[in-house]
Amino acid sequence: MMQRALIFSSSNPITPELLSTPTTPPVNAVFPKRNCGWIVPSSSFQPPVLRLQNYQRTLPPLLCSASESVTNQPKMASQDEQDPRISKISSVIRVIPNFPKPGVMFQDITTLLLDTKAFRDTIDLFVERYRGKDISVVAGVEARGFIFGPPIALAIGAKFVPMRKPNKLPGEVISEEYSLEYGTDIMEMHVGAVQEGERALIVDDLVATGGTLCAAVRLLGSSI
Repeated sequence: MMQRALIFSSSNPITPELLSTPTTPPVNAVFPKRNCGWIVPSSSFQPPVLRLQNYQRTLPPLLCSASESVTNQPKMASQDEQDPRISKISSVIRVIPNFPKPGVMFQDITTLLLDTKAFRDTIDLFVERYRGKDISVVAGVEARGFIFGPPIALAIGAKFVPMRKPNKLPGEVISEEYSLEYGTDIMEMHVGAVQEGERALIVDDLVATGGTLCAAVRLLGSSI
């Protein structure tokens, strides 16, 4: 599993044009930027700060580039190797070769959930990073974002907003289409779940093409 989170904040609504981006990123691109370009990281220890008009997002050090998939990655990447909790968390994540297709080394986090200490350490690492940063919303992307997002939200005193696949939410929704490695999909969020001026932390499902993360940012921007 390649898990990451992103802080997103805005005092003004963000128009979709600011976040439009080519469907095929460069090999080392990690996030779309204004005018259909792509952001490339300077180093793993100096996360880039992106600014569009009156809002700012700070990306934490990346676990992998947006163009990478979990293919041929037998170990979980980490951003704080010096923390002894990281190696324990990595060791309890089961690697299943050739799932869901040949050549993919699938990082199965269900074994992590069975280990109460490793699961707690995982949540604690997120909480320690984002507590005290004036975050009022934790937005979780289906499905792993639903597992890790709610306990993080409770611990930092934020509300939790689910971002779901089509036709799963019962109320009025806003939708965003995004690209996958092998096609497209749609993400939805309830209208009114996020208010203008709130600061949101996005807990993504996993890192592959970066499509879900970009769609989540656009949904938050279009909801206010």
